Amino acid sequence: MTAQACNSLAELAGHDWSRAAIGHPETWPHTLRLTLDIILNAPLPMLIMWGRQQVMLYNEAYVDLVGPAQQPAPGGRVPAMQPSAWSWNPAAIEGAWAGRALAFPGTTLRLWRQDGISEQRFDLTYTPLRDADRTVQGILCTLAPPAATSAPSATRLLRMLVVEDNLDAQYLVCEMLRAFGHEVDAVASGEAALERLRRGDIEVLFSDVSLPGISGVELARRALAAQPGLQVIFASGYGAAVTQQLEFAAEAIQKPYEIEQLQAILDRVGARIPA
Repeated sequence: MTAQACNSLAELAGHDWSRAAIGHPETWPHTLRLTLDIILNAPLPMLIMWGRQQVMLYNEAYVDLVGPAQQPAPGGRVPAMQPSAWSWNPAAIEGAWAGRALAFPGTTLRLWRQDGISEQRFDLTYTPLRDADRTVQGILCTLAPPAATSAPSATRLLRMLVVEDNLDAQYLVCEMLRAFGHEVDAVASGEAALERLRRGDIEVLFSDVSLPGISGVELARRALAAQPGLQVIFASGYGAAVTQQLEFAAEAIQKPYEIEQLQAILDRVGARIPA
């Protein structure tokens, strides 16, 4: 089904919606029908996440981008595996659900295609889709070619160790940091982190506070005793409160966080490390 052949409600009705969780197009709210009509006639890859059950609709340009394994446009199912446009930064998605229009220039995404995994850069935008009551019911994502190929905005590139026992969260954080251009290793426990830190090449420890075994705070305490110049960033649900009673200097960021917050902390940390 081409984008041109699917730009009216009557033609949408001919699509097989029997396995979709979104219902027949006649039951859709005006916002969804209008947005889908726009993206099906747009040249850029665009996709919609509709509802918290995350039904996904998209255009032919998106199918061309990710490959023929994708259900033909306009889609309409909850995906078995979240595409990287949704999964790369959960905090960004939550920001869009909260009603904020967000832009992330020069973002690197991993695309899973039949011929393997490839990394590509995009200027990503997330636009909240509201109903008549101004309640956000969905999110529109646009993947545009990057407007510029400038270097990441961090003060300097950093050698970082991420310590996170939730492997999904670990993967997403590492991908985001690598998209900034940093060198990143990752482990799932404080004990494994201490072993990795013995090599002496890590400049920044980015650790969850709640870890199996020793806590992130105790990890940082032991790591700093061995490497006083190490920079420490804690990620937790408590934000800056984590660092208030510590006897050592550390940055803290509260989960879920936005990409701009993380970038600001990395800029500060990078400025403190001798060139």
